[in-house]
Amino acid sequence: METAHTPAAMARIGALAARLDRPIALVGLMGAGKSTVGRKLATFLQRSFIDADDAIEEAAKLSIAEIFSEFGEDYFRDGERRVIARLIEEDHGVIATGGGAFVNPETRRLLLDRTVSVWLDCDIETLVERTARRDNRPLLRDGDPEAILRRLSAEREPFYAQAHIRVEGQSGPHTRTAWAIIEGIEQWLP
Repeated sequence: METAHTPAAMARIGALAARLDRPIALVGLMGAGKSTVGRKLATFLQRSFIDADDAIEEAAKLSIAEIFSEFGEDYFRDGERRVIARLIEEDHGVIATGGGAFVNPETRRLLLDRTVSVWLDCDIETLVERTARRDNRPLLRDGDPEAILRRLSAEREPFYAQAHIRVEGQSGPHTRTAWAIIEGIEQWLP
């Protein structure tokens, strides 16, 4: 693995950024690192970063948990798709999507057609540890988080596997995972 701050790595990243003609969308389970790795990746590529969940909360003037509680998951997923479509139109460089976004067929098709979709795959133990840090995950509130994450992983893996690129989430510095994404995109682009 190269470090991203050497002249050769910076030239490599610059060449990749020049070839990108669409945003990068990070997909995967909650806690996989989509937001933290996405910020690092955007910095490397000198592109903007946006978290779709933050954009949804801003548009709705409600938290994700409040939207789920008051209106249900179907309502949330419809709004999520519309917000993601807007974020793509706004030409953000890197978009972190919510854990269930790629499961929705319309949202998945939108992301597959209009972005470079990258599945950040991460082991369950790491996801449990990361998601335990904050109590803002509506899907983890009613039961054992590890069991819920295992179930969600099994249910969602066939959808996540449709992403253009799969990258193993690294437990070390986010720089490693961001660099793995860069390498994956280099191989994927024509």
